[in-house]
Amino acid sequence: MSEEISDSLLKVYLVDGSSYLYRSFYAVRGLQNRDGLPTNAVFGFVSMINRILKSKSPSHMAIVFDTPAPTFRHERYPEYKAHRDVIPEELVIQIPYIKRIVRMLGIPIVEHDGVEADDVIGTIAKEAVENWRAEVVLVSSDKDFFQLLSDRVRMWDTMKDVMVTPEDVESRFGLEPSRVLEVMGLMGDTSDNIPGVPGIGEKTAVKLISEFGGLDDLLERWEDVKQNKLRQNLREFRDQALLSKELMTIKTDVPLNLSQEDLKLHRADWEELKKLYAELDFQSLIEEEPSAPEQRDRDYRLITRLEDLDALVDELCGLDVVSVDTETTSQEPMRARLVGVSLCGEPGRAYYIPLGHSPLAAPEQVDFEAGRSRLRRLIENEAIRKVGHNLKYDILVLEKHGFEPAGRISDTMVASYLIDPDRHAHSLEKVAWEFLGEKVITYKEVAGSGKKEITFDAVPVERACEYAAEDADMAFRLHETLSAELQSKALDRLMDEVEMPLVFVLAAMERWGVKIDRDHLRHLSKELSEQAWQIEDRIYQLAGRRFNINSPKQLSSVLFEEMGLTPLKKTRKKSGYSTDMEVLSSLALGEPIAEELVNYRTLTKLISTYIDTLPLLIHPDTGRVHTSFNQTVTSTGRLSSSNPNLQNIPVRGEFGRRVREAFVPEPGFTMVSADYSQIELRVLAHYSGDPALVGAFQAGEDVHTQTACGMFGVSPEEVTSDMRRKAKVVNFGIIYGMQAFGLARELNISRGEARDYIENYFKRFAGVKSFFEKNLHEAVQNGFVSTLLGRRRYLPQLDSKNNALRSNAERIATNTPIQGSAADVIKVAMIRLLEVLRTRYPRVKMILQVHDELVFEVPDEELDKLVGVIRKEMEGAMTLAVPLSVDVNWGRNWAEAH
Repeated sequence: MSEEISDSLLKVYLVDGSSYLYRSFYAVRGLQNRDGLPTNAVFGFVSMINRILKSKSPSHMAIVFDTPAPTFRHERYPEYKAHRDVIPEELVIQIPYIKRIVRMLGIPIVEHDGVEADDVIGTIAKEAVENWRAEVVLVSSDKDFFQLLSDRVRMWDTMKDVMVTPEDVESRFGLEPSRVLEVMGLMGDTSDNIPGVPGIGEKTAVKLISEFGGLDDLLERWEDVKQNKLRQNLREFRDQALLSKELMTIKTDVPLNLSQEDLKLHRADWEELKKLYAELDFQSLIEEEPSAPEQRDRDYRLITRLEDLDALVDELCGLDVVSVDTETTSQEPMRARLVGVSLCGEPGRAYYIPLGHSPLAAPEQVDFEAGRSRLRRLIENEAIRKVGHNLKYDILVLEKHGFEPAGRISDTMVASYLIDPDRHAHSLEKVAWEFLGEKVITYKEVAGSGKKEITFDAVPVERACEYAAEDADMAFRLHETLSAELQSKALDRLMDEVEMPLVFVLAAMERWGVKIDRDHLRHLSKELSEQAWQIEDRIYQLAGRRFNINSPKQLSSVLFEEMGLTPLKKTRKKSGYSTDMEVLSSLALGEPIAEELVNYRTLTKLISTYIDTLPLLIHPDTGRVHTSFNQTVTSTGRLSSSNPNLQNIPVRGEFGRRVREAFVPEPGFTMVSADYSQIELRVLAHYSGDPALVGAFQAGEDVHTQTACGMFGVSPEEVTSDMRRKAKVVNFGIIYGMQAFGLARELNISRGEARDYIENYFKRFAGVKSFFEKNLHEAVQNGFVSTLLGRRRYLPQLDSKNNALRSNAERIATNTPIQGSAADVIKVAMIRLLEVLRTRYPRVKMILQVHDELVFEVPDEELDKLVGVIRKEMEGAMTLAVPLSVDVNWGRNWAEAH
């Protein structure tokens, strides 16, 4: 029989909504909107619904949900579903959004107290087949629905895109669908806590029902069963088998009083859907809707003649603001070849100048050298503000090709980030849609993807013009819109005086890069790989056998089943016990095998992420690694890095030090590291004005020792190294909103002891507690927190009724002003230093920024001067109530300097 439903009858689609809630929640992980609201289940559920609507275009459909009310099954068997976990809070808060969207899509929702969604679906299916002359598709993956299948009822698992027919069921079980219920009665269902008959699985149940003709006959003739244990269980658990069958029988007589018209789909409310999708940050779903705004009138022109380019440059040089965008052959600016430049000086009117397309893609284009000489008049004009989206990339590409970009800049990607640092992405595609309501052409639409992707120089020049000119146009229009937004939020000074000058600083650092010692890494890879093998052997000895150490499932079995270690948490899918680094680190405090596993994972990750990868990242022309410094990733304002991510090299321990040894200066140069000392605690002292904390820093005392004095009630002379270690954890934990539970876990102490530590801390530094309380109150009042330079982070979840969301927002409100202000200080220092180095010490290069540290490559003969210069500029970056302090060290490599 065909899997497809025939065209002659009415089709009714019945969706098992409750099942899909869970499937969507666990299938899509980690998705949330800019306000921190979990949205994974919503997105997965809506994607599934859209798949039905687009592929089947149903006229009649219903989504059926369970209700919280007890069902007749609970009354019949109180232990029914007793072992089910409580619905995760992150799912509970998403259910109202799902139901709102379903209603906006015009799809009927059906719920009925006292029964389950399965019973409602069964009743509708029977009614549709018998009285509406309809065919039914049950949208689910639940095998319980097998009992309902017939020549006019099928089951469709949309996530696997599998249509199950009666023939499929008969092929699997050797029984018609209606008899499968009797098999299930014997088996029971552990997920619903339905007992069945002990010792009987699917294979045995199918065999028994096939042999005896049915469950009733089997239970009557139990004495004819040959196996002793099986015969005994059938006799002893006869009533349990009948009860199980009863519980698993889907009702088909629920008094719903629904008509065919009640399941008819209505016209979707696209306008309201778009608003809700925007609130949930569902950009891709918005783009799928047919009501996306139409493109405005545009004038995009291709410039292929020098006389036209001359006229264009003359015109644009008379403007105050011009947007610039480059098209290249690579996403890595240091490896990219310039293909073309697009320019825009007014909304809706933009130009594309092809410079490096292949002859087939662009039979006519501007000669590269001639085009560069004309474009330099514009790009190097200091009087014109240059606008773009991700300008750091364009600056690097232009500099690589002989341009010297000058003048003030405005990066709309950074502007978007400042306005909402918690937004998940700041691509031109997303920002243009959010602020302009414009759907832009994507790179994939122009160049393809996967095996069919071509480099931009092979894109036909007319299509390239459409794409590139649009980018310049969108950036120009976004500049106008976002500038007003920045000003309204008092972020314009931060943008112009810190973030935009920083773009040039980061571009310079990326262009310079850092030298890597290949030989050191080669020897280190061999040495540490041998260490990893030795650790692996010790793990096998401790486990008592060999196993796949990289298999979480096998490792979980060894640790928690065979060795009897106490599991700390389940996996995300609740299918077993977690063996992630958090779990292993906790177990390592008392279990040698866990300690060895931590060492093994740390070592193998360093080898794969850095030691074996860094040589592959060395640029063939410069011989250096050019990491990318990201300005729009972290929500606090701190920089991050990628390709490679330098932030993740372990700060402590031998392994991290050995990796840092591979970062070396050129011959005749020395590596210098300048690290802010306890900058976040100094910012906290400034904000709080706490006399004890401020006094400790002003007097040059060790703040961790002072904290230990308060925590343990001792004099500074009596503070032990262990006391100081615990005080240090408390000092930094307080900044991050750590509570007694987290502190207890971090220090491996009781929660009561941790609570005492925190209370004693706030007694010692009462001003800190007052600051936190005042800061939180203002955050609730204003809806945001801000840093010393006015950087904002909006926290709408501060008034959430959901405790988890509200608590998380409160922790963010505590930490962001401190961590964000520390980021402000470092950024200002970087800007000051680059100016000094360019004007007075042009051979000195600032090459790395990691956490609170800046790394420089300094000529040997200038080392003595530069130590003082670097310290002066960094310590003078901002004036606080306490002095900033910078530790400056140097050596033959980063490890020695660090």
